[in-house]
Amino acid sequence: MLIDGHGRTVNYLRISVTERCNFRCQYCMPEKPFSWVPKENLLSFEELFLFVKVAIDGGVTKIRITGGEPLLREDLDHFIKMINDYKSGLDLALTTNGYLLPKAAQRLKDAGLKRLNISLDSLKEDVAGKIAGKNVLKEVLKGIDKALEVGLKVKINMVPLKGINDGEILDIMEYCRDRDMKVRFIEYMENAHADQALKGMHGREILEKVKEKYTIKALGREGASPSFNYLIQETGYEFGLIDPHKHDFCENCNRIRLTAEGNLIPCLYFDEALSIAEAVKKGDVAAAAQVLAEVLKDKPKENRWSEEELEDREISKRAFYETGG
Repeated sequence: MLIDGHGRTVNYLRISVTERCNFRCQYCMPEKPFSWVPKENLLSFEELFLFVKVAIDGGVTKIRITGGEPLLREDLDHFIKMINDYKSGLDLALTTNGYLLPKAAQRLKDAGLKRLNISLDSLKEDVAGKIAGKNVLKEVLKGIDKALEVGLKVKINMVPLKGINDGEILDIMEYCRDRDMKVRFIEYMENAHADQALKGMHGREILEKVKEKYTIKALGREGASPSFNYLIQETGYEFGLIDPHKHDFCENCNRIRLTAEGNLIPCLYFDEALSIAEAVKKGDVAAAAQVLAEVLKDKPKENRWSEEELEDREISKRAFYETGG
């Protein structure tokens, strides 16, 4: 069992397999050139897998593959199969923008993937294009349909932004309800790599939009999930709200993050990290386990975001496309 310095059990590993992305979303990296870390700087799947085995043997039961856009990493399904073959009972999931899913969904399912989180910020072509920096909506919707068709469980993530897609909160929720998918509305997380003109919606503002049409009941959080769940009383549909500016979900934080270059990160907000790259390139399992132990010992109690009004919040320097958000 993996225990951090605050007595919390850590059983969730998020692995970013690439920082590359085929979108340039306004809230993530709109100005980043279409360049990427040289391939030789990235850990191979075999090197990543060596650490994955250390984590699983230590008690990790949930693994999520992220990016950038993870489906840009060639042969990703082989990496997923390596993990699934090592321990088939894992909760094995992937976060994607959905654009490449029409061709990839069946391979991912066959490799052992259980679940997908897909970003969907608008159902309008022009708005989706403005947010993503390219015309993406048709392929994303095809990807969602294909994932459901092959039997993958799908959750949808939406980041509501003032003056851009804030009028589509109910539309997105009803689109998800009709397809038996849960939607999670995510407060925009201020960061130095985003378009600084963006204005996100506070969690209470998102809930007010929903309450314009529906009666909602607070259900609370499920375990260590950052999502606070609500029930639409008229329909029985459940949706989630992720409000990272609160710290209440930090009390039960059960996750650590690994980047494609081998940096092991204890908290999404913090810039502090230790590298496992040297250890896994040498095949030194003991050294990799020691780095993991040090990261767990130093894992912070809570993130640095605050519940201040939006204009007063601290801005993170973290590049979320390196860590998968």
